[in-house]
Amino acid sequence: MRDHPAVLRLAVVRFAGQFGDGMFQAALSGAILFNPERETDPLAIAAGFAVLLLPYSLIGPYAGALLDRWDRRNVLLVANASRAVLIGVVTLGLLAGIGETPLLLLALAVVGVSRFVMAGVSAALPRVLAQQWLVPMNSVLATVASACAGLGAAMAVAIIGLVGAGDTGSAVAVAASGAGSIASAVIALRFRPRVLGPAPGTSAGSSAIHAIATGLRTGARAVWQSAQVTTAMIGIGTHRIVFGGNTLLMVLVLRQPRTGGSGLGSGLVGFGVAIAATATGMLVAAAVAPLLIPRWGRPRTVIAGLCTAAVVQVTLVTPIAVADAGAALQRAHELLLLGAFFFGLAGQTIKLTGDATMQIDIDDARRGQVFALQDTVFNIAFVLAIATAALIIPPDGRSLPLVIAGAVIYCCGIAAVLLVLRRGPAQDRRKLSALG
Repeated sequence: MRDHPAVLRLAVVRFAGQFGDGMFQAALSGAILFNPERETDPLAIAAGFAVLLLPYSLIGPYAGALLDRWDRRNVLLVANASRAVLIGVVTLGLLAGIGETPLLLLALAVVGVSRFVMAGVSAALPRVLAQQWLVPMNSVLATVASACAGLGAAMAVAIIGLVGAGDTGSAVAVAASGAGSIASAVIALRFRPRVLGPAPGTSAGSSAIHAIATGLRTGARAVWQSAQVTTAMIGIGTHRIVFGGNTLLMVLVLRQPRTGGSGLGSGLVGFGVAIAATATGMLVAAAVAPLLIPRWGRPRTVIAGLCTAAVVQVTLVTPIAVADAGAALQRAHELLLLGAFFFGLAGQTIKLTGDATMQIDIDDARRGQVFALQDTVFNIAFVLAIATAALIIPPDGRSLPLVIAGAVIYCCGIAAVLLVLRRGPAQDRRKLSALG
């Protein structure tokens, strides 16, 4: 099962899917966040993110149970084909000028299927790759996948720039994003049945309905039984909380009219620049993580990522909340752009460490449930952070309490990881006693 052609095909499934996701998400931002035909306030933006991510997050662990029962090759095939069809429906909706609520509900379906596909790819990778290669391969995949997503986003921005801002331009960009799903489905079709797992017999003993109903509990128990997986989940959740607040801040800042040659620009183009900076940081993380994880260990790498992000929050995000107009504001915009790079670096380092931890420490029979649970933490933390921030942030996005709260949350995450690591050695001693 560990043949290089299968690894390559699985990688291309991810790359094609993330290219399409990058296009779709950028086009959706153009349609909702930076569309002159639609006006949205902070609470409306928060509601949009909640509709997009929260419902899938609640059902994700249950869907993860199916990844541990159904042929993952068939899951990737059907999910990608379904995503292509849904993208077509979103395109027609934009051309018809439908309201934001039905548009967001359609986008919910697209994003939900995309997350399902990503969890399936992550769960399947150990089936086609030896364990000692998981960390470097995760980094390579993340590097190229981030570049594909960034390229897709840039193409969507270019299409909107050519066609024009508004529903029509966004519809054309959304339609083009369907190519990634189609390509991903065609490639998934080339896998042999069951080559991506789960192994025959691993799902025996209960019905599919029972597996779905207990998916959340099973995934959470698997996480808690491993101190290293728990620390990874804490690190991922902590970063996504602060990143959610910072994302809302960034959107609101960029929606303001450009003054004095601001370094970030404004509107969808400025948002694209910020995304590119974050993606660049993620690319660097893909090169750094394989060097740090063997040297420092997975828990220390998570702590290093959280510490880096806390310093960035204090030094590079704070200026945008206190700067006045003129040169100070322009400098604050430049620091915010630099902060986007370092948040991408720190966040992706934590994420890569978490992926490797779950692939190594979780058995194949429960791996899909754990990755689906990770998606739940990933999305719920992000959505709740944006919803909370929307209640206190002003329309221009400049909020010092929000920035300070982000730094405090990072510090709390570091403390929580250290507490869990103290539980780890005691857990290991109990396991050794039981074996003896």
